[in-house]
Amino acid sequence: MTIRIVTDSTSDLPSALARELDITIVPVYVSLRGRSYRDGIDISLDEIYQKMIDGGTPVTTSQPSPADFAEAYQRVMKEADQIVSISLTSKLSGVYNSALQGREMVGGKGRIEVIDSASISMGMGLIAVAAARKAQAGASLPSILAVSREAVEHVHIWGVFDTLKYVLRSGRLGRATALIGNLLNVKPIITMKSGELYPSGIVRNRAKGIDRLIDNFKGFLDVEEVGIVHSTTPEEAQTLKSRLSAVLDSRRIHISRLGPALGAHGGPGTLVLALRERLASAENPIMVKSKRLINMPSFHAPRLNIALSE
Repeated sequence: MTIRIVTDSTSDLPSALARELDITIVPVYVSLRGRSYRDGIDISLDEIYQKMIDGGTPVTTSQPSPADFAEAYQRVMKEADQIVSISLTSKLSGVYNSALQGREMVGGKGRIEVIDSASISMGMGLIAVAAARKAQAGASLPSILAVSREAVEHVHIWGVFDTLKYVLRSGRLGRATALIGNLLNVKPIITMKSGELYPSGIVRNRAKGIDRLIDNFKGFLDVEEVGIVHSTTPEEAQTLKSRLSAVLDSRRIHISRLGPALGAHGGPGTLVLALRERLASAENPIMVKSKRLINMPSFHAPRLNIALSE
């Protein structure tokens, strides 16, 4: 029984890791000046961010269609018996529904299971990785689904924005709030709770932002795997990896580029840290409780309405 994992490009998975784990990625669409491109296929991330920097070109994104998912499922099912499809949080996009509708188009109910990751970027990517590692180990479908759903509850993600102007341009944040943030030159930090993005704090500069990401990482005792995602600052991503490698095997720390789904709102200079806590093993089905050294921030601030267009 062969089981494969499918996800979409908002997972920001490194291409080499996706190939290693046989993860199929369905691209989202990127629109620049009225022209549509498939993320990572028809246009590179370097081109997207350079256009944002040079000319302030507005970037919008839209979800894959049900037909896109159906085509991917059909292609994968030529080599696999069953599929687990890990989707972008349904609170921010209709990607999850597209994945479900794609399953119906190929009559894959029972053979294709769709899971809402309740996350984005490498938060979602780490869930797909956990599922794929289980699949490569020869686990059964129920076991892979259990690991995937457990991973949803044990993934945490934070992002540091270099500026608020791209969020302002997208209309996802109140103009007064964004203008005040830019005037004070603060760097906002966002996180996710229950599938939605929320403000997590502010820092005065980039260095403090990286320190905050590391402090958040150190709040967990049982970190299994980490994703570091940058839009335009690979040297910062490497610095962050080096600092985390002092306490976690560097082979479990993955660096990737931030795709347009979040990059369109965060813009150049966005830096993201995602982590997945250690999950319960197949041999020991008792749920592993997360061990945290610090209290995570409360979420009384309004959520950030960042979404892919329909």
